[in-house]
Amino acid sequence: MEEKKQHLTPLQAKEKIKHYCAWSERSHSDVRNKLYNYGLRTHELEPIISYLIEENYLNEERYAVQFAGGHFRLKKWGKVKIVQALRMKGVSDYCIKKGLREIEEDAYEALLNKLAIQKWQETKGQKPISRWNKTRQFLLQRGFEPQLILPVLRKLQED
Repeated sequence: MEEKKQHLTPLQAKEKIKHYCAWSERSHSDVRNKLYNYGLRTHELEPIISYLIEENYLNEERYAVQFAGGHFRLKKWGKVKIVQALRMKGVSDYCIKKGLREIEEDAYEALLNKLAIQKWQETKGQKPISRWNKTRQFLLQRGFEPQLILPVLRKLQED
């Protein structure tokens, strides 16, 4: 569903976007798109974005940290999928690395194992190769690294 374009003055847009940024962490691209939807032109939105950064309404590093942590804990995404999503939002590699540091390795491995076991149980009764492939594909779609998936699958196959 595409958002209807409003036509706000730069001052009106600035006040409205402050509330938008205060409500939740936003990426620079989210804010830029929102300002375009308010009917602003490029030369009008740059000073607003600068203001938001100066006043700490907009912080890409903070956004990346919150995004990575939230998508890991709530959506159970792996690091590959988180990195792809942040890159699509135009977040810098530096901020992406900062965000990924929020994910503790023990918690990451525990989630990988938990999801693998769940999928393995769901495919019970199927041919071993089919179980292996379905579980592997599921974990890859979740964004877990292939080099981490393989040992987990081997362990499940042995049990």
